[in-house]
Amino acid sequence: MKKIEIHGGKALKGEVTVSGAKNSAVALIPAAIMADSPVVLEGVPDIQDVHSLIEILEIMGAKVSFENNRMEIDPSNVVSIPMPSGKINSLRASYYFMGALLGKFGEAVVGLPGGCFLGPRPIDLHIKGFESLEAEVSNEHGVIYLRTKEEGLKGDRIFMDVVSIGATINVMLAAVKAEGRTIIENAAREPEIIDVATLLNNMGAKIRGAGTDEIRIEGVQELHGCVHSIIPDRIEAGTYLALAAAIGDGMIINNVIYEHIESFIAKLEEMGVKMNISEDSIEVLPSRPLKAVDITTSPYPGFATDLQQPITPLLLCAEGSAEIIDTIYSKRVNHIPELVRMGAEATVEGNMIVVNGPAKLHGVEVVASDLRAGACLVIAGLMAEGKTTIFNVEYILRGYDNIIEKLTSLGATIEMIEEEAE
Repeated sequence: MKKIEIHGGKALKGEVTVSGAKNSAVALIPAAIMADSPVVLEGVPDIQDVHSLIEILEIMGAKVSFENNRMEIDPSNVVSIPMPSGKINSLRASYYFMGALLGKFGEAVVGLPGGCFLGPRPIDLHIKGFESLEAEVSNEHGVIYLRTKEEGLKGDRIFMDVVSIGATINVMLAAVKAEGRTIIENAAREPEIIDVATLLNNMGAKIRGAGTDEIRIEGVQELHGCVHSIIPDRIEAGTYLALAAAIGDGMIINNVIYEHIESFIAKLEEMGVKMNISEDSIEVLPSRPLKAVDITTSPYPGFATDLQQPITPLLLCAEGSAEIIDTIYSKRVNHIPELVRMGAEATVEGNMIVVNGPAKLHGVEVVASDLRAGACLVIAGLMAEGKTTIFNVEYILRGYDNIIEKLTSLGATIEMIEEEAE
C-alpha cells in the first residue's frame, strides 16, 4: 500500500514542465494498433494508465518499448482476443479498444470499463455510434461483443445526443476503416480529439473537422505507421497553475498551450492571480488578496470538469463565498468532506459546492476518491500547516507523471511511502 506524506505550509518556487496529455495518450495508444507497421508516440506520460495499456497491448501480441517518454508500438502481430477482465476493468479508457478493434478486425470483445467513479458515464452513445456503422452490439454479462456483417462497416451520419469525448473518439476510430463517408454531428471539440485525429491522419486516415462540432471521415482500407508528438496535458497544466497561485512564490509552468486552458486562466485572472503568459509557458507571480469566483463546468471550450477539484483549494485562499456547479459529473464532490477535515468551510448543497474563504488548513489523514480529488488533496496538503497523509494514491499515479519529483524540485517536502499491507 502506498501513501503520500506532505509537510506543508511553505512557499514553492521554481519551474515545472507539463507532461504529455493523459487523456490523449489513453486514446492514441489503442489507435496505434490499427496501423500495419510501427507507430512511435513522443511525449507519452509515465503514468499508471499508460502502463496498464502496455500490458493490454502485449497480451494482444503487440511489441512495445517505452523509455524516456517515447513509445514504439509494433502492431504487426496483434490479434483480436477477448478482453473481458483484469486491466480493462480498472481502466476506463480501455473502451477505446472497442473502436480500434472493430475498425481493424471487424470484431471486438471488451469488458465494461472501470476507472474513477464520478457518477453515471454510460456507453450508450458509443454503442449507438457503432450500430449506426452497421456493427452488431450485444452486452452479455458485462462484456460487450461487437461484430460486423460480411460487408463490413458502412459510413453513416451520426448525431451525438450528448457531447461526449469518449464516444466521439471511439466512433472516429471505427469510422476511419468504414466504407464510405461518416459524419459525426454534435461532436466533442476537446484538444485531445484533434490530437487523435492528427495521429490517424498521419497514419493515412481522411478526417476533417476535428475540433469543430462536425467531423467528416472518408473511410480508407489501410493505415500505416508514423511518428506523432502528444500535446501537453492541459489538466496537469491547470493543476500546477492552481498550485502556483495558492502557495507559489514565483513559479513558471512550461509546455503549456494557452488556448487549451483559456477558460481556466480567465477564472484565475478574475480571482486576481497575476501571470505573465508567454508562447509556451506561464509565470505565476505571488498574488494577494484573491477574490472568490463562481465556477460552472461545461464541455470544451468551457471550464473543464477535470479542473473543478484542483481549483477548489485555491478558492480556499480567496476572500468570500464561491459556488461550483459541475454540469458534467454532478457526483464529483468527494473531495469536499476531506477538505472539511483539514479545516475548510465547504458544503455540498444539491448539485452545488459552496466554499468560503480564506481558510487556514491543517494537516490530517485524508483519502483520495478519484484522480482529480487526489490532485486537490495534494495542493491542500502543501497549503496546510503540519503533516498531511494521503491514502489511495494509486488514483493520483494514474494521471500525474513524476508528481513527487516535480513537486520536490519546487521545494515541497513530499514523499511516497510504501507500506506492507497488514
